[in-house]
Amino acid sequence: MARLQPLNGHPWLRYALLGVGWLSVLLGVIGIFLPVLPTTPFLLLAAACFARSSQRFYHWLVDHPKLGPWVRDYLDGRGIPLKGKVYAIGLMWTSILVSGYLVQRPWAWTFMLASASLVTLYILRQKTLPSR
Repeated sequence: MARLQPLNGHPWLRYALLGVGWLSVLLGVIGIFLPVLPTTPFLLLAAACFARSSQRFYHWLVDHPKLGPWVRDYLDGRGIPLKGKVYAIGLMWTSILVSGYLVQRPWAWTFMLASASLVTLYILRQKTLPSR
């Protein structure tokens, strides 16, 4: 599995990453039960945050019997479940379209559309796991 190096210095950044990590775990767990909320992207974000802020929480998440498989499948290169891909891409494009409507700046539209397009390509190029 790929490992990120922990942060050195900046304790406020460590606490911010821990906060985002735990919020992502919470949203990922809710996503298991709520079909409109994706699980995999939130758990991957949590793993990335924990890898940089707390090796203890990172190992807890990766080794967790219920949450760990989502993270390990991606980190081991086995892919992302189709449901996770669909939700991630769908929610991303929904938020981009809403943001584009709310932010009436063509330069911002260009940036948001380019970012969403590149992330969509990245997600689509990842291996697809069968549904769980």
